[in-house]
Amino acid sequence: MLQLFVATVMVTITVLIHLGGLSILLELMVRRRQPRARGSLFRQSSAIVVAAFGLFALHTVEIWLYAFLYVFLRALGSFEDALYFSTVTYSTIGYGDLTLPRDWRIVGAIEGANGILLLGWSTAFFVSIVDEIKRLERAADRADVRSVPSRD
Repeated sequence: MLQLFVATVMVTITVLIHLGGLSILLELMVRRRQPRARGSLFRQSSAIVVAAFGLFALHTVEIWLYAFLYVFLRALGSFEDALYFSTVTYSTIGYGDLTLPRDWRIVGAIEGANGILLLGWSTAFFVSIVDEIKRLERAADRADVRSVPSRD
């Protein structure tokens, strides 16, 4: 029961961090949401880069939280081992060269499920950001075509 409680607390914390982080990233993207001006390719590309690095930072924080948990629980020998284990578990690579003791292995399994869900959520967010930028670009292109005077 203790493992399930600890895992549930960690899932709750990481989901809330993820929600907060995605909200901040979305707010940044909304502020950039303006009709395209000439030479805005850099601006749109930078929005994608900000979103990508922001998502990477979110996952890094979540992975490190699990690593700190494993150190706190004394489930792994060093912080380096804990960070490595957390990274391969969260990302569901799961090499299996490091394992948690029996007393904490359910936490590791739930970290993997948590990680794959948060990575999927981030993927959906990232795809929607890129689609929105494309949609704005198409709308700006249509507006540019309408504003060109005809030669009649």
